[in-house]
Amino acid sequence: MPETNHNLKVTHRSAFILGFFIFLGLAFLGYFMGTSAIKFKEYERSVTVKGLSQKELPADIVLWPIQFERADNNLETLYLTLEKDRGHIFRFLTSNGIDKKEISISPPSVVDKLAQQYGGNYKAPFRYSGYQVVTVYSTQVKTVRETINKLAELGKKGIVFKSDDYRHNTEYIFTRLNDIKPEMIEEATNKARQVADKFAEDSASKLGKIKKARQGQFSIRDRDKNNPHIKVIRVVSTVEYYLTD
Repeated sequence: MPETNHNLKVTHRSAFILGFFIFLGLAFLGYFMGTSAIKFKEYERSVTVKGLSQKELPADIVLWPIQFERADNNLETLYLTLEKDRGHIFRFLTSNGIDKKEISISPPSVVDKLAQQYGGNYKAPFRYSGYQVVTVYSTQVKTVRETINKLAELGKKGIVFKSDDYRHNTEYIFTRLNDIKPEMIEEATNKARQVADKFAEDSASKLGKIKKARQGQFSIRDRDKNNPHIKVIRVVSTVEYYLTD
């Protein structure tokens, strides 16, 4: 019997020790899970901010279509007149500093109004009407703009310009976007950071690492309808930061 009692005491002591260590293990596990949950909850706190970068820059290419027209009852005379007008325009452009390599000429387009007449007694004053387009595609934007302002000189020579065709409007193009992209993205990101810093300061928090970032699309538009040669380039960066106490 004494031996049996001794064995029971040893068993009880072992069970107690085992239970004690299990308790400690569960306590530590609970502590670590608790602190991890707190940290996880902290990382759930974030702020999303936007930063804008905007620049005004001149266009570096101009596309200037010059459309002129004539009308005549004699088809051969019409073609000769269009050819004469085309020569005047070409010389006018080159004399104003525009490189002849930057000038292209489309074939003439002629309409026979008699062939298009569908009944009725209306008779057009001229049977044939024709137009042609001389196009300037140049990097000399300033030179071309100055030349456009002198176009009345050709009008004094009897050349009639057609300006009501939306397909032949003057266009100003900006092609240097890749050159300014890195600088503008950096500026937009820095501005977003400044806003986030201010928010963290006002909310008694600290700004952590970036959780998520998204760069918006670059947009290029005319500054206004009177200055289409000046472009407004802009981009918005959206950045989400973690917040900590």
